[in-house]
Amino acid sequence: MLVRHLSLVDFRNYETANIALSPGPNLFVGSNGQGKTNLVESLGYLSTLSSHRVSTEHAMIRQGMGSAIIRARLEHDGRERLVEVQLNRGAANRAQVNRSPIKVRELPRYFSSVLFAPEDLVLVRGDPSSRRRFLDELLVLRSPRMSGVTADYDRVLKQRNTLLKSARAAGIKGGGLSTLEVWDDRLVALGSEIIAARTALVDELRPEVASAYISVAGEDHRATLATQLSIVSDPDATEPLSPAETAPSPADIAEAFRTALARVRRSELDRGVTLVGPHRDDVVFGLNGMAAKGYASHGESWSFALAIKLASAQVLRRESTSGDPVLILDDVFAELDQSRRARLSLAVAGFEQVLVTAAVFDDVPEEMTRTTVRIVQGKIVE
Repeated sequence: MLVRHLSLVDFRNYETANIALSPGPNLFVGSNGQGKTNLVESLGYLSTLSSHRVSTEHAMIRQGMGSAIIRARLEHDGRERLVEVQLNRGAANRAQVNRSPIKVRELPRYFSSVLFAPEDLVLVRGDPSSRRRFLDELLVLRSPRMSGVTADYDRVLKQRNTLLKSARAAGIKGGGLSTLEVWDDRLVALGSEIIAARTALVDELRPEVASAYISVAGEDHRATLATQLSIVSDPDATEPLSPAETAPSPADIAEAFRTALARVRRSELDRGVTLVGPHRDDVVFGLNGMAAKGYASHGESWSFALAIKLASAQVLRRESTSGDPVLILDDVFAELDQSRRARLSLAVAGFEQVLVTAAVFDDVPEEMTRTTVRIVQGKIVE
């Protein structure tokens, strides 16, 4: 898949922007704060419906404006498709494909990208929510229907927590809350599907991460991934969850989920919160047999985070019917030494299109500068 043209209206610091892009590497270069990251952020939003920088969409709308527009002309196998989204402050967002309206949540069906930015160090060093979000975004890119499944799970979880809080306030204990069983059924059905999809995805990522880490770091530090499932662990335990090396079957997951809910029922009523489920799971990243979080150096953490994103791109390209995902490297090369820059450049060379941002032109290997776009104060100057 290729992005042939990107157009922005009132997005971030751009009143308007129109950029023609080429196959292979494309470099956006400009001093810090000029707007180069805003360009790739807009494309990242088209494929994930979220920003890698902020949690609110309103921050992406130019100050003082009521809406922003992202428009991309995509190409695959000689066929073009125009994909658009309008972000609105006071109304629901709107989306179109070839000028025909679609639901915004359907956008990831039409465009796939994998973005790596300095913020992605949180995957290795941050809390479990960042790793859960990473897996869920990748799941939606592979199977857009998972967006609805995770949204439904979040709604059921919220309603179940509200019921638990009400029960705690009323002093209801044990089996005195029969309506909870209805929410249990929905929680197990939806949660089991998410757990099964995540664990299967981790199984697919595992060999790709190991290979990508070597290609970036130049050394084999035995990069590993393992799931941590709250449904097979005591939430009150002081020891870390035990990682699972293989994905359990959907039937086993559902049975374990129901058993776990029964086990923690009293604690849930005491606390007024759901204690087990995919919202409390994690993925353990390992190096040399140790947990990468707290063990890996800064350079190793960078290499691991890069490896995770490269592995994601490999998984997506393997099963895609619309070509490679567009690979986006946002301000990455400045953080790497010369040898890792060269290895990263070699690792991404086979992708159909790679978008790179950099503050300093000389930080980027020459082979990645074939198409260069220079940006000054929200303007495309060259």
